[in-house]
Amino acid sequence: MRRAAALLAAGLTLSACASTTETNPGRTATEQLLLARAADRAVEGLSLPLPAGSAVYVDESYFQGEGARYAISAIRAALSDAGFRLAPSKDAADAVFEIRAGALSLEQMRRVFGIPEMRVPINETFNVVSLPELSIYSHRDRVGVAEFSGFLYEAKTGAPLGAVLPMIGSYRIRSHKAMMMVTWGQQQAQPGQRDPGSSWTEF
Repeated sequence: MRRAAALLAAGLTLSACASTTETNPGRTATEQLLLARAADRAVEGLSLPLPAGSAVYVDESYFQGEGARYAISAIRAALSDAGFRLAPSKDAADAVFEIRAGALSLEQMRRVFGIPEMRVPINETFNVVSLPELSIYSHRDRVGVAEFSGFLYEAKTGAPLGAVLPMIGSYRIRSHKAMMMVTWGQQQAQPGQRDPGSSWTEF
């Protein structure tokens, strides 16, 4: 019995030593996909008042924010799709497209039919107590919002060629909850889809 107890204790000790570490990035996968899908939608149909095949340098100096690198690539892809060449520098370009981001972030809205979660002060020192939600039905909208704009000028002379009006895209998912327990609807953003066996699309 003593030997069995010793073996059991050793087994428990060894099993307790294993652990898994998970990273905690600033954005969840769903939040990242919301921003990416909004950026993709914002650049749909992007075109410039230039002859087809013109070399365009995308100036991203003033395009900043979380998710900016993906959005810049989406803009460059849209220009390629529209028939323009991407110049590696201003010197090699016919025109410069200076881009900027008006918005590239998330919105969240929740509607509750019942009593929402509240924080209630309980004394004169403003200590608070949290009261849980008591609702019959609620739904939550999570929306990725992207707005881009820019202007175009000649690469060699700096002469203005025109402005690109704000391009706006959004991607929304909505989830529902009844009696604070039963959930349905889209719970998370889905990755982009492609035909099985093929990852290539020609412009």
